[in-house]
Amino acid sequence: MVVVVKFGGDLVANKEVLDRLAQDIAEVSEKDKVVVVHGGGDVVTMIAEKLGKPQVFITSPDGFRSRYTDKETAEIYMMVMAGKINKEVVISLLKAGVKALGVSGVDGGLLRAERKKRLVIIDERGRKRAIEGGYTGRIMGVNVEMLKGLLEMGFVPVVAPVALGDENEVLNVDGDRAAAHIAGALKAETLVLLTDVDGVMIDGKLVDKMSLSKARSALKRVGAGMITKLYATIEALEEGVEKVIIASGLKERPVTSSLMGRGTVITVGD
Repeated sequence: MVVVVKFGGDLVANKEVLDRLAQDIAEVSEKDKVVVVHGGGDVVTMIAEKLGKPQVFITSPDGFRSRYTDKETAEIYMMVMAGKINKEVVISLLKAGVKALGVSGVDGGLLRAERKKRLVIIDERGRKRAIEGGYTGRIMGVNVEMLKGLLEMGFVPVVAPVALGDENEVLNVDGDRAAAHIAGALKAETLVLLTDVDGVMIDGKLVDKMSLSKARSALKRVGAGMITKLYATIEALEEGVEKVIIASGLKERPVTSSLMGRGTVITVGD
């Protein structure tokens, strides 16, 4: 079985949590082929501000909150995401006995993306307006043969969500959606999206199971942090992934418990 696991900044920044997660991935990788995709936007923000580059965040009409990525921010993003964070994750996995190999979406053209020319945002007055797209990308392709080759050699690829544009420029892409495209390209059985909450919460209650259609209808009923994960879920299922699980990465053995059904399990049918 192929399992794609994505976890974000809250888990990456906490060394104890990261090491515990690495131990769990080590157990899972003994029986399944695993690809890891990491985030780390909070670390990027912290280092960018230390470098004197305040970060700007924008919100789309659909409720997406994202980093506005100009050229300087793209350079910092690549440096931190593909360098510092990626190697910290690899080191934790190696310590746990995992044959981890860190790559970014740039390496081998792993992630190809189309640069967004314009972004429509909601401004501070609540109005829609268009701005320059900067260096943000929409993923268009995955070098799946590269990933399959690494998996066949026994490696656990650890992917930093940085992509290569049409003009070979570095683009910032969303980590959840990068994981969805990777899982879809591999036809993975399961995509696990780990976060800092127990799963999809609607009206204050955890939803333990959802269908694809219910995931679509839930988009307007969840907060900004969960919207991206639901869009990633929809994309993954539409690309052939059998099951997506959104669960807490702060629990004991988070990947193992997710594969056993903890969190919100989303499939195509009811």
